[in-house]
Amino acid sequence: MTGKGPVGVGIIGAGVISGTYIENLKSFADVELLAIADLYPEIAAAKAAEYGVALHGANDVVLNHPDIELVINLTPPAVHTEVCGSAIAAGKHVWSEKPLGLNRESGKALLEAAEAAGLRVGCAPDTFLGSGLQAVNGVLAGGVIGRPLSALFLMQQPGPDLWHPNPAFLFQEGAGPLFDIGPYYFTAAVQMFGPVESVAAVGSKARERRTIHAGPKAGEEFDVTVPSQTTALVRFESGQALTLVLSFDSAVPRILLEVTGTEASLEIPDPNMFDGEIRLRRPGGEDWEPLESTVAKSQRGTGALDIARAIRQDRPHRATGALAYHVLDIMVSIAEASESGQVVAVQSTVQPSEPLPADWDPLAATV
Repeated sequence: MTGKGPVGVGIIGAGVISGTYIENLKSFADVELLAIADLYPEIAAAKAAEYGVALHGANDVVLNHPDIELVINLTPPAVHTEVCGSAIAAGKHVWSEKPLGLNRESGKALLEAAEAAGLRVGCAPDTFLGSGLQAVNGVLAGGVIGRPLSALFLMQQPGPDLWHPNPAFLFQEGAGPLFDIGPYYFTAAVQMFGPVESVAAVGSKARERRTIHAGPKAGEEFDVTVPSQTTALVRFESGQALTLVLSFDSAVPRILLEVTGTEASLEIPDPNMFDGEIRLRRPGGEDWEPLESTVAKSQRGTGALDIARAIRQDRPHRATGALAYHVLDIMVSIAEASESGQVVAVQSTVQPSEPLPADWDPLAATV
């Protein structure tokens, strides 16, 4: 054990997603939310007032707090590694929203700095710790579909410019469907099949400029600087294959995830969620058979809770920096393959994380 009692946490980044984190963190007995900070202290003040967080201000309010052991980094992707690096330099463990970074160099440097300091890095997505994907991995391990051979993952939609009031960043560096949605899908896939060996890909843009359709900026146009659709073929070290389409250009909204095995196929839940339905289809079957219906035990912040408990229990946490780095490496490799037209080898590797115990309870006081 490395201490007793709840782990003190502080949030840096008071944007929209922080509300969900605050609600969940305040429900976990094993953590204590002590402060919220933002580059713009007035935004942190408003969020603190909304959710009853006593301490707020600029980032140093969190970084210099003696009782905060774990920093929750909810800043924009472009500054993830910078803010995480500041937390490491301040002697804090860190949990970051996805992606870990935008390039291999900064991601690797962050993990090396944390290792040298004896500190932990955890990173979203933590949806693979949800009941849905945990159950999927149990079904696969149980051999219900035989030996898994391949998977088909589709995420298609017309694009967030139709509903998001400020969508430009979702079509620019650090986003697009590959970096915005990809972490959920690749994390789930690595947990099912193990590390990725190589990738091939094609990227495209339906148009160079798009128009905002909702909110006070409706009618304004913005540049699209990254592919708004990515199609990839992913080969795992185990020999299995994944065909993936991530699109902000489809008139047909669709989320479909299927895993094909030697004996049957499995339809699995959306990896952006913490629960969902699992269905089975056998050769010759005319329809999908309900296999398991799952209910979420917790939501975003689950990975931060796991890292907090791991700190107290002196054990490995599950949503590791190494897993997030491998996912980042996969996405960068796909972007490179798309630009070059060549198959790109993924240099990093990682082992899937241990499943949660069957009696895991996020609300229990365990430390």
